[in-house]
Amino acid sequence: MVARVQDRLTDRRPPAPRRRRPSLRWRRIRAVLIVAVAVVVGWTGISLGLALTNPTLGSSLPGRFAEWARAHGAASIVNWAENVWYSHHPPPVGGKPPPGAIRVPHHAVVDVSAGPPHLPPPPPIVPPASPPLPGEGQWTPVGRRVDGVPALYVTTLRPDPVHTSYVVGVAWMDTKLLRATLYSGSQIPGGGPYPDTAPISPSAASTLVAAFNAGFLMSAANGGYYTDGRTEVPLRNGAASFVVYQDGQATVGEWGRDVTMTPQVVSVRQNLDLLVDGGQPVPGLNANDTTQWGATLGNAVYVWRSGLGVTADGALVYVGGPGLNITDLADLLVRAGAVRAMELDINTDWVNFSYYTPQPPTGLASPANGAELLPSMAGGPGRYFEPWWARDFITVSAALPATGSSSTAGQGGLSHSGGRRSPSARRR
Repeated sequence: MVARVQDRLTDRRPPAPRRRRPSLRWRRIRAVLIVAVAVVVGWTGISLGLALTNPTLGSSLPGRFAEWARAHGAASIVNWAENVWYSHHPPPVGGKPPPGAIRVPHHAVVDVSAGPPHLPPPPPIVPPASPPLPGEGQWTPVGRRVDGVPALYVTTLRPDPVHTSYVVGVAWMDTKLLRATLYSGSQIPGGGPYPDTAPISPSAASTLVAAFNAGFLMSAANGGYYTDGRTEVPLRNGAASFVVYQDGQATVGEWGRDVTMTPQVVSVRQNLDLLVDGGQPVPGLNANDTTQWGATLGNAVYVWRSGLGVTADGALVYVGGPGLNITDLADLLVRAGAVRAMELDINTDWVNFSYYTPQPPTGLASPANGAELLPSMAGGPGRYFEPWWARDFITVSAALPATGSSSTAGQGGLSHSGGRRSPSARRR
């Protein structure tokens, strides 16, 4: 009886409330959000996938990912991650370089008393580490010669007296025998097209002696970019500047003080501030100071770095290699004779100096007859001959016979005169 009453009471319970269906407006909003998320995820996947297969962004997958992230608003995160990585992976203290890492000159003494006007060969570099190893700081003539005279000398040495298992390379370029060209890319500085851009053409390869990396991405360079009558990024007074003139002469100086815009200027590539001035590292240079040298990696850690300077008689000197902080780089540039110098690009994927030795000497430079300043440099001597290479770089080529113009490179390469280069000469 009680059970029947309970059943009746149960039957009288109000029905459960009916679940409301989402309104048409909300369903539309949800559908739009789902499509938007799908589009973002899909676009990100495609963009990242293309980046990871793009050699322009680096020779390694981590390097390509870092460049992609920087270009998509994550530069601070990438810099933080790199700082953490390098801080926890400092270079080893002590030790010896790998066998053969120090280049020992084996060439017979080259007679440079004849031939076209040229600078005297550079004096040996006093290495920071003591006692010096055999061949350390001693120059070797390499690459295409100009009318039989070496125009390029290279050497290797340890960068400091502490991290003695590392080896960096130094190149010395005779600006009386060589002419410089700034090649521009669709990534650095962006835009275009440019008359001088990768790949190096066969006509340019007929005189090419060496090619090497330029500077940072323009977003991090704290400077400008000018070439072939176009200001791609506004030039900054006070910035460290690599300047190329109509006659192919080139120098490094502070914009607005040592070098300024004149009708003879063809290209200006700025990157941060001068690292060496007056033949000494700039006052107050500190590896832990990020206010003057940019925040990339804090400039306090030991990484692959490169720099370019000009000597008192106008020669260009390039330094590049691993295990360098900003003070080591400045010190090596001074030891190589630079009176003014600037930092170029850093990190493993971007530091590259390649030189070419065609046979016969009048032949075409190519990846097959190219070599790197250090065997461990990324990219190989062929990267500048690839149509996909989209970063700017610098070449030095054998000077062609005089065509009525003249130039002098004394006092650090600051004296320039002469007529406009022809379009073909500008593509050397």
